[in-house]
Amino acid sequence: MRSTATPTSPTSPTDNSDRTGHATLPPFLPAFQRLHQTMAPWVASDPDRVAVMDAHRALRYGELDAAVRKTAQTLTTLGVRGGDRVVLLTENSVGCAIILLALSAIDAWSVPVNARLSAREIANIVEHAGARVTLYLDNDFPEAREHGLARGAQWAEWPHVGRLLVSPVDDNAVAEPVEADAHDQVAALIYTTGTTGASKAVMLTHANLMFIGHSNRMQSRVQPGDRVYGVLPISHVYGLSVLLVGPLSNGATVYYEPRFRPDKLARTLIEEQLTVLHGVPAMYAKVIEWSRAQGQSLRTPSLRIAQSGGAPLTASLKAAFEDAFGILLNNGYGMTETSPTVCQTRVESPRSDCSVGPAVPHVEIQLGPLLPDGSGELLVRGPNVMKGYYRRPDLTAQAIDSDGWLHTGDLARIDPDGAVSIVGRSKEIIIHSGFNVYPEEVEQSLNAFPAVLQSAVVGRAVEGNEEVIAFVEVRGGMTLDEAALRTFLRDRLSAYKMPAEIRIVTQLPAAPSGKILKAKLREQLATGKA
Repeated sequence: MRSTATPTSPTSPTDNSDRTGHATLPPFLPAFQRLHQTMAPWVASDPDRVAVMDAHRALRYGELDAAVRKTAQTLTTLGVRGGDRVVLLTENSVGCAIILLALSAIDAWSVPVNARLSAREIANIVEHAGARVTLYLDNDFPEAREHGLARGAQWAEWPHVGRLLVSPVDDNAVAEPVEADAHDQVAALIYTTGTTGASKAVMLTHANLMFIGHSNRMQSRVQPGDRVYGVLPISHVYGLSVLLVGPLSNGATVYYEPRFRPDKLARTLIEEQLTVLHGVPAMYAKVIEWSRAQGQSLRTPSLRIAQSGGAPLTASLKAAFEDAFGILLNNGYGMTETSPTVCQTRVESPRSDCSVGPAVPHVEIQLGPLLPDGSGELLVRGPNVMKGYYRRPDLTAQAIDSDGWLHTGDLARIDPDGAVSIVGRSKEIIIHSGFNVYPEEVEQSLNAFPAVLQSAVVGRAVEGNEEVIAFVEVRGGMTLDEAALRTFLRDRLSAYKMPAEIRIVTQLPAAPSGKILKAKLREQLATGKA
């Protein structure tokens, strides 16, 4: 087990800790024991307010409560027990939200999986999770349906949920113990994309996820009556927390969209009078590019908060967003293992830089041993930290030390005011001629060039050294002049940080969340396919 071994940087001055790194506030205590219970206040006070909607239907809070109860009965009749793992292949939809809440109501573990994964990836998840049953939710896209039919699932029609495919019940599946305390009972297994290695199943408890809803409320990010755009995949922790738990525990309305399309976002902003927008940088880059090409404004008087997360935000994209939308773009940092929020810029304290802000209240952070440039591995402790990796106590022990600190693997700097800047992943540092090169720094410079939509930088091993290789996605309707780009970079980067090679790609490989999959780029380099 790793030890913090007296970190060389003190805990940042967050809202809940002193300069010694000891918590000064009591631990987060959820008001409820299960996720589905968090909407109860709104069921009682505002049963007629729309809770969830998609292109096909809308359910009010009172209707959603009834739908969850009925679906919980259906799952029980099917043979699902408390402690069972239920894999749900889906795109964002009202039916998906109902099933996830119904699984909470019967103490089963939800395993949301994006339907766009390969058959092999899905088979591995079903086997590793020891799933009692797998549900394939039919919708506007064929992937879940095709996977279900290929695996022998049978058609069913569930009230409120709609048409879906249901796998045979695995009678050999062993249920996990049901824990009364929300801090102990697992709500969801989230399989990571494996961008830095093999996929792992992160156990997030009900308390983990309810903490995110609490944090949203305390920072006035989601309020009763807000209308939230729900395009980030619920199968990813960012989508699960900000598009289900956060809005429903705070009396908001979520408009679910299964897949991102710039024109659809622009239209929905106006038609649904959206007030809260969550997205990843790649999504924002594409919608801004679309608006420029179409000559269509993205400004709307209803939108009050926009949030970026899931990947590094560049100064050029932040400026472009704020010019296009007319409001501040907030930034944050988190990971699957932290449910996901760790740091967040504050609405009341706007920032012009790309810092991810200070740690959210009740969460402690500190840096491990410092590198020569003043950065260190970011360590996190608090009610957001996962229970562990399912069936991998060895990996859990490597990630969480004996003092409860999660070792993120991300390198960061902490400003005197507590604001955190993420430098990069410790495993992704490129060591060129003895110098450390942080990919994010090179990517920010690349992305500032007018013809570059987005980029990804990885290292390539050569004899006795490591080279900087840049993959670049070019803006639509533009061409990339590499000589001009290199001249541009030389004004911004030291010579040792300059890419040895710049490769133009039609589209960078990305996870359903929009996160660029650098592991695939490194694999392409290693096999000579890039």
